[in-house]
Amino acid sequence: AQTDVSLNTLSAKMAASQARTDASLKILSEEMQKFRDDMKASREEMNEKWGNLVNKLGTLVEDMVAPNIPRIARAIFGWSDIEDFMVRRKVRNKRERSKRQEFDVIAVGGEQIIINETKSRPEVEDVDEFIDLLGEVKDYFPEYTDKTIIPIFASLYMDESLVKYLTRRKIYAMMMADETMGIVNFQQVNESGTTQ
Repeated sequence: AQTDVSLNTLSAKMAASQARTDASLKILSEEMQKFRDDMKASREEMNEKWGNLVNKLGTLVEDMVAPNIPRIARAIFGWSDIEDFMVRRKVRNKRERSKRQEFDVIAVGGEQIIINETKSRPEVEDVDEFIDLLGEVKDYFPEYTDKTIIPIFASLYMDESLVKYLTRRKIYAMMMADETMGIVNFQQVNESGTTQ
């Protein structure tokens, strides 16, 4: 009989111990799930912050380029007056109304219009997209159909091979020079004939 009591006591103790273990495991499991949820939220928040930082870097470079366009228009292209100057201009395509485009900088003067595209990390694909966009400029701005387009692709820095790629396509490369932004392939583009 004493053995039965001992076994019952031991069984009850084991059941109580198992219940405590189960409760502890449940708490641990809930804490791990909360930790995973917190980590996921933290990761999502960090990704959002990185995205915002990358976007800010892009607009930072645009903010550095834009004020230099009027100076370059006057000093390099000989403009005496800038009739219109637009930064981050969003416009609807006049032929295909469903298409919209943002132009980084547009400057209009005399018989010319400067179209600027700025990239913080320029790649050949960006240049190709810019070339495609140049072909559609007059669909967005039919009022400038009679003007000669001066294409300027800008960044803080461009590899020499990208500058050569731009030059072969008669696009001016604008990047940091000694003290400010400058056109680094002006002579080469002009030697190759008229622009777009």
